[in-house]
Amino acid sequence: MACRILHCGKSVRNYDICVDQKVAGFIQRVGNTGDIVYLVVKVNDQSMCGARGVLSQLTDNKPWPDAERYKQCFILRTIEYCKPFKINILSRLDNRNWYLKYVQAAKTILDQKAIDLLEQSFTSGRTDLFCRYNEESYEESTEIVDLAIDVIEESGSEDATVSEEEKINIMGTFQTINFTSETDKRHGLESLVNDNFFSLFPVYAEERTILIKENRKYLSVGLDKKDTGDNMISGIRGIPDSLLIHFYKDDKCPFQINLIEYECYGVQKVRTIDKSNYLNGHILPQLMRFASTFSIVTDRKIREDTVEKWTNKIVDYVYDNQNDQNKITSWIREIEINVNEQLIGACSILNYGYNVQ
Repeated sequence: MACRILHCGKSVRNYDICVDQKVAGFIQRVGNTGDIVYLVVKVNDQSMCGARGVLSQLTDNKPWPDAERYKQCFILRTIEYCKPFKINILSRLDNRNWYLKYVQAAKTILDQKAIDLLEQSFTSGRTDLFCRYNEESYEESTEIVDLAIDVIEESGSEDATVSEEEKINIMGTFQTINFTSETDKRHGLESLVNDNFFSLFPVYAEERTILIKENRKYLSVGLDKKDTGDNMISGIRGIPDSLLIHFYKDDKCPFQINLIEYECYGVQKVRTIDKSNYLNGHILPQLMRFASTFSIVTDRKIREDTVEKWTNKIVDYVYDNQNDQNKITSWIREIEINVNEQLIGACSILNYGYNVQ
């Protein structure tokens, strides 16, 4: 007998249907007869649990408005109710990864402490009646039950704090992620790939690379020009999504600095014409901008100014991170076995040469 959480996203309608018609639906084939399932719905930005049941036999009954999403459905038996409690109590056990470990994709909960905490929270508030939310809580959109993919919401302010529950996580290959945009804090491509970079690109060994995610500090230098009124016009500039320093011991330039750029169309661009316009009007010009910034055939001042500023910022970044300092030290020792300890520093990158790609 397994224990799992079935999250209905923000769809109060789907949550009620599960209880009223005694059915549970899963987007992935994860359930088994006899599993205890805690039903959860997000209301006012809080994931609340107010009912649970036991999976009985498989059924073809799919009463939800988005029925085609569910690959596996069970009849629920022994349904019980409780005063709704916040499911984020599980963060007491793992503050950073609790949502991924216990909720996402309705996975089997293996941690006995988590199982006991759910049991205690449920039984301490057990009731005879199902606590329903108001009709106005019903969502117009019928996307979701069982969040294998988190609910897509509009971003708040840039400085808004994002909880672990709100973020999306990669569960494995062959999974569709509907990114809101590239930079959205909860459902953005940039933050997700940066956080999972070394898992997604195993060709880059973490011990041979330094990934710099603080991309806003790395603005390329534009060529300023004067207009007809003799006023200065700032040249076109660009910001990469991250920087990757890669160490190649036997290369003529052992330190390779890679500009990482992620692009996605986002959920708003669904038509072919929208995607084509975005590709030709944004993605390709941005890549060309970076290429021209560091090309040997471009304006020498642009190239030299950008390289100098970026190099100094990279040195400062490495000096502020002890782990990265240790990496640089070990790399230089590979090149110069007998190098004096006091001569080793982040600035040694400049002495051994680097290559921008």
